[in-house]
Amino acid sequence: MTTPAVPATPRIPEAVHRRRWAILGVLMLSLLIVVLDNSILNVAVKTISTPAPVGLGASQSELEWAINSYTLVFAGLLFSAGLLGDRLGRKKVLLGGLAVFGIGSALAAESGSPAQLIAFRALMAVGAAFVMPATLAVLMNVFEREEQPKAIGIWAGGVGLAIAIGPITGGLLLDHFWWGSVFLVNVPIVITAIVLMVWLVPDSRDPAPGRIDPIGVVLSVVGLVLLVYGIIKGGELADFTDPTVLATILGGLVVLAAFVVFEKRSDHPSIDVGYFRDKVFSAAISVIALVFFALMGVTFFAVFYTQSVRGYSPLQTGLLMLPL
Repeated sequence: MTTPAVPATPRIPEAVHRRRWAILGVLMLSLLIVVLDNSILNVAVKTISTPAPVGLGASQSELEWAINSYTLVFAGLLFSAGLLGDRLGRKKVLLGGLAVFGIGSALAAESGSPAQLIAFRALMAVGAAFVMPATLAVLMNVFEREEQPKAIGIWAGGVGLAIAIGPITGGLLLDHFWWGSVFLVNVPIVITAIVLMVWLVPDSRDPAPGRIDPIGVVLSVVGLVLLVYGIIKGGELADFTDPTVLATILGGLVVLAAFVVFEKRSDHPSIDVGYFRDKVFSAAISVIALVFFALMGVTFFAVFYTQSVRGYSPLQTGLLMLPL
């Protein structure tokens, strides 16, 4: 005679399990705006480069920094922000990140100079860096293991959708409003997401959170900023042999090399550089990096070509960018 198997105790509380898809919807809304902001600015660069009162009269390098200040800060803080969410509580970090992102968006919309726009874009990125990893951590905490692959697939699909609709959304706004609308549109979405999150999303923490790697974060951000500054400066001067350009690029490479050495010796690295010993992993990362390097460069200059040379509107430009 065999003893009947005892049903496994559900890992997720019943009240949370019942509203799991609604929670995923709120997480997707939060994720959509922070990822969309990586691409929504692309169709607005031509308008922002126009002298006041239409735009800010931003130069090519200032426009590149308006884009890169967001992506560099976002990438640099991503790992540490995830660890802080594990320690402090994912819901708290999500709410705080959304609030910072919303405030940064409102300030960016009212920027009076290119320097202000660059600074406020960096502030937006600080909030975005806390939102993205926390959404995935909450997702893993509200879905049972058998449903997690489906939920993660929807989450990842939302990232792709946000990147694709960013230029179209920006084009629609610029066809009817001023350039700051591409940032101001985030504010009501942030408010809606915060209200729904307070109502629906449970808080959670990691019982054994990892240690934060502040030195690694500083080295990675400083190295990337120096390297990118050198590349932008070289393009601005049309001379990559200029001493300032060479010194900055070399300095960035040296700092990034120090970052790799430090991460290899650290017992709590931001990035486990040991993964790069895997040829398949390294090849995949290299290909993705090259693709995005080319994509962002083509997108940046294609906007000026389509709008200044071909005479297309921002919306038409956004639609032309969609196949990319």
